[in-house]
Amino acid sequence: MKLGFIGLGRMGKPMVLNLLARGHEVVAYTPHNVAALKEVESKGAVAARSIREVAQLLPKPRIVFLSIPAGEPVDKAIEELLPELSEGDIIIDGCNSYFKDSIRRADYLKGKGIRLLDAGISGGIEGAEKGACFMIGGDREAFEEAEPIFEALSAPGAYAYLGESGAGHYVKMVHNGVLYAILEAYGEGFALLDAAPYRLDLHKIAEIWSKGSVVRSWLLGLAERALSRDPRLDKIGRWIGGGGTGRWAAATAMELEVPTPAINAALTMRYSSRDKDTFIAKIVSALRYEFGGHEYKEA
Repeated sequence: MKLGFIGLGRMGKPMVLNLLARGHEVVAYTPHNVAALKEVESKGAVAARSIREVAQLLPKPRIVFLSIPAGEPVDKAIEELLPELSEGDIIIDGCNSYFKDSIRRADYLKGKGIRLLDAGISGGIEGAEKGACFMIGGDREAFEEAEPIFEALSAPGAYAYLGESGAGHYVKMVHNGVLYAILEAYGEGFALLDAAPYRLDLHKIAEIWSKGSVVRSWLLGLAERALSRDPRLDKIGRWIGGGGTGRWAAATAMELEVPTPAINAALTMRYSSRDKDTFIAKIVSALRYEFGGHEYKEA
């Protein structure tokens, strides 16, 4: 299958390399990372010089995958693509978009004969490299046409069509709310261990917990990895970035009258970390760096 791919960041570049390794043809473009564009070109991708050229170099019906920052950049990319697209073409929004924006964009594009799939992606950089989880919403026929792409990029059994436009990004939003709460729980636990009247080996505790306890998880394994390099996380500042998808989840929960105290508390702690030093923030920041490459403030 031949597709266009816009965005070669932490997630985009490894996904393009995966597509190429699995026999797909990719026309790639990124406005900022020339080195990444040259790398994927060396592996067989066609390097486009602009967003519009991506569409120009594709056969009909075209499929274009977006892996760029959410919000205005997505709207701008769509507007740049539109003059080169035809009825029946597919845009896959693989960004961290708000589900209501995905519904709006799908309705707008439908009026022009273009189909939008909203694809929430989880798994971090490791998932992009080895196989991620895809939560997909939008036109069912468009999903079936694009399914080989999701199959190539997913871990075994880790993708699904979930419903009409917005469903994929809605599920990803909830996923991130759950992630906030889990990160906060691990952060609180390790903060309590750090404050204990013993000189506890946090790395060793993370190691044994991750091997057989009921709280074991991939995230706990990442905590073990982070603590192996920096046993007290002395290099990591007590400040947590992000917050957008958690804020959407909390606001949506209020609209739907669903109680989400754990998500709300985690979101509040994330913001309060910017004014108050806590070891909780160190753990959460370390984990965000491990799974997503999210930058942290140095201590």
